[in-house]
Amino acid sequence: QIIKWTVYSLLLVNFFFYMYDEARIASYTLSQGGTFLQWTKEFATTIDELGWFLLLFAFELETYALSDDAWTRKRTRWTLHICRLIGYLFLAHTVAARITSVVEFEEVTQAVGVTGLCQVADQEIYFGENYEYTEITTENCNTLSQGQVFYFLDPTVITDSDGHALEEELVWIDLEDVIVWLLVVWAIELAVWLQNRDITGGKLMIVTHAAKVFYAVLFLHAGFWIWHGHWVYAWDQTLWICGFWAIEMNLSEWREDIREEELEKGLEIESAQDLEDTTAF
Repeated sequence: QIIKWTVYSLLLVNFFFYMYDEARIASYTLSQGGTFLQWTKEFATTIDELGWFLLLFAFELETYALSDDAWTRKRTRWTLHICRLIGYLFLAHTVAARITSVVEFEEVTQAVGVTGLCQVADQEIYFGENYEYTEITTENCNTLSQGQVFYFLDPTVITDSDGHALEEELVWIDLEDVIVWLLVVWAIELAVWLQNRDITGGKLMIVTHAAKVFYAVLFLHAGFWIWHGHWVYAWDQTLWICGFWAIEMNLSEWREDIREEELEKGLEIESAQDLEDTTAF
């Protein structure tokens, strides 16, 4: 329990870091303003983390903290269902934002007539690469990139060929990551649904166990972030995996409790039958 709540606390710290980091990035990409949807896209990770916190909170209550008596109360069940619904709505926004990022990236074309960054110096335009942004000035325009082919990722963000190739990897990994996480959480949802009905085996339960292979994919994504120098992203990925492993452990303990109760009921029935047979004899 100490380890579990330590992980949850560290996730909360990461949430505030992401909020700050996305505000920093938005100050570059939306420096000339933007629509509400553009702003929410820039804060996609912050909204995504809120959704995951709601799901984690609901799963923790349902799989560990709440007693059976508390779960039988309609108000409690509906409160958790609403938390889940809001969480999934936030995650739906994240999926939409990631798809939008991919679509917008695929529409990026070469900056016509730009063969050097000094051509756009002192125009409040930033050179962006690997989520790092530097305002282009006459003093630094010759040092930021030696390329001759450039792309406008946003109206105020330009990058070279290397930055463009890396951006493609980043947007696709972001989309793949959120989809894999959804598969993980749906597997947990299925396990919770089964165990609420005292089902601890069968083909559907095997599916929930097999879904754990997705954690390996998520660890590969963490390795990708490390490779590109984003240690905080990898750290956050690892923490979330640990957080949902804690839910998996809750489910495992819950399954054992269900099996023990079934075993006790079976022994009670056998004892009652033995007593009836003895009395009849």
